[in-house]
Amino acid sequence: MNDHLAGQIRRANDILSTARSAVALTGAGVSTPSGIPDFRSPESGFWTMNNPMDVASLPGFKRQPESFYKWVRPLIDLSLSAIPNPAHYALRDLELHGPLSGIITQNIDWLHTQAGSKTVYEVHGHMREMHCLVCGAETPAEKHLRQLSEAGILPVCQSCGSIIKPKLILFGEMLPYDILLNAEKLANQCDAMIIAGSSLSVAPANELPWLARRNNAKIIIVNLTPTHMDDFADVVIRGDVAEVLPRLAHPFRPKET
Repeated sequence: MNDHLAGQIRRANDILSTARSAVALTGAGVSTPSGIPDFRSPESGFWTMNNPMDVASLPGFKRQPESFYKWVRPLIDLSLSAIPNPAHYALRDLELHGPLSGIITQNIDWLHTQAGSKTVYEVHGHMREMHCLVCGAETPAEKHLRQLSEAGILPVCQSCGSIIKPKLILFGEMLPYDILLNAEKLANQCDAMIIAGSSLSVAPANELPWLARRNNAKIIIVNLTPTHMDDFADVVIRGDVAEVLPRLAHPFRPKET
């Protein structure tokens, strides 16, 4: 580890050691070490092969759900096989043993909860459950997603026979109000915010650091690429979240005996 990186980690540790209520805001970069690529990046091709408004919008799903599932299936395949990485476990430990009050995530995978984090606000929804847009029935998603991944079987509502949708948020769909309200509450009340693996390019999540900053919270950014918040942050660490976050959690983990 070079001297600059070591110094930035020490500064971040100093902030966390005096924080009473910290919050983490996580993006796709937290899940890339688990094998789930950032599908918003041009390199993935995820957004360039199809018009998102055709396949990833609520009107598009209602019109042609088959196209949505053809488009999203690669993400489902990867999510089903992915396991939490050291970044997820570090945030779990910061919640369990340190000052972290909760996690606000832009990710739709379930890796934070798999790692054991308790307070997780998923502002873009998730894929743990599915619901029917016709009759409103809800069901656990894993069995349906595995049938889609392994055999291409579209998930069907057991009540009315309609094709059902994961509880992820599509274009043209309202964000979950209660989740967003709780996320804003965390951001307003925290005295330190860790921004990990997010380019802060997507609203409204990218507005949450400003809420924290407005209330004099310290800002720690751990990301491989620049963000619009860098100039206003107290610490900016250019590094892999799976390597950096465990170092931030280390002082709070119980000592082995």
